[in-house]
Amino acid sequence: MKRIVWMGIGVAIGVIAFRKVTEAQASVQSTLGPEGLNRAVGRLADGVYDFADALRAGMRERETDLRTALGLESGDLARR
Repeated sequence: MKRIVWMGIGVAIGVIAFRKVTEAQASVQSTLGPEGLNRAVGRLADGVYDFADALRAGMRERETDLRTALGLESGDLARR
């Protein structure tokens, strides 16, 4: 009985993977050309910008947490 269940799961995963590959191939064919390349580069640039922005926000938040934990204020550092 276990073999039948695992076989069914394997077949389902195979069908899902086949459909995803087929969809990916169709989307690649529609994105060929200058317009598709421009869209892909634009999405990549937006993603990099969003990641960098989130990283900077996290760094600012962590620095504020550390300054609070150490009892430092931002004005103290500017005077040194």
